[in-house]
Amino acid sequence: MSALTDLLSADGIRLDVEAEDWRSAVRASGQVLVDEGISTAEYTEAMVRNVEENGPYIVIAPGFALAHTRPFEAVLKTGMSWVRLASPVGFGHETNDPVQLVVALAAVDSKAHTAALAALAKVLADGDNIHALQQATSPAEVLRVLEGEPTGVDGQAGSRPATAKDAAPDPSEHKILTVCGNGVGTSLFLKNTLEQVLDRWGWSRQVSVEATDTISAKGKASEAVAILTSQEIARTLGDVGIPVKVVRDFSSTTEVDAVLRETYDV
Repeated sequence: MSALTDLLSADGIRLDVEAEDWRSAVRASGQVLVDEGISTAEYTEAMVRNVEENGPYIVIAPGFALAHTRPFEAVLKTGMSWVRLASPVGFGHETNDPVQLVVALAAVDSKAHTAALAALAKVLADGDNIHALQQATSPAEVLRVLEGEPTGVDGQAGSRPATAKDAAPDPSEHKILTVCGNGVGTSLFLKNTLEQVLDRWGWSRQVSVEATDTISAKGKASEAVAILTSQEIARTLGDVGIPVKVVRDFSSTTEVDAVLRETYDV
């Protein structure tokens, strides 16, 4: 078992599910949560409203949506569902549509699922894993992929830039915020991808990363050097006094590496 599969069982995985649009896709993922006793139907509708109100920021990678919303009493326990659609549907995302895989997350608080999202970020950073998940013919196959170690990295993000050591900021002086609408799902996912890049650069001790929501981010901006987020959330934030960097693929260490280089002029 892994941190990820601790929250996702074979019974929580559905393959080749029919959905006519993004709402029915999110509702299909929410229904699995209901069937597994993880949340109620009220939570499912709250996930739909989250997209209606904040836009398709939950589409965090090409073909992949992380459906979720804030913890509230409709969450009975922390857990996940995994729905692969029979045919991809559009969520209205500028670059990552259409979506074929919808993972729904229900969390009782902002901490119980942190390790699971870190594991998921590592799995989806590997193109071989993504292909295997797309081709899986059973829930057991999906779980085998999710429990395994990543077999590669996308692009060249695994290498530390030659100037990283010299360019690294002084310890404990720099913070980067990753931001989403609720601070418990996509922002944590992006945090984990960014931390993978910082580890490879050797900057983990110098730069801390905090995942937060849009409301809290505005108050915390003065403590940070930059915000990394989606296009939709960047529009919501507006001018917060520090650079707001857009990341389109939250699973891509290559893209996050490039954004980090731009932020620090490396």
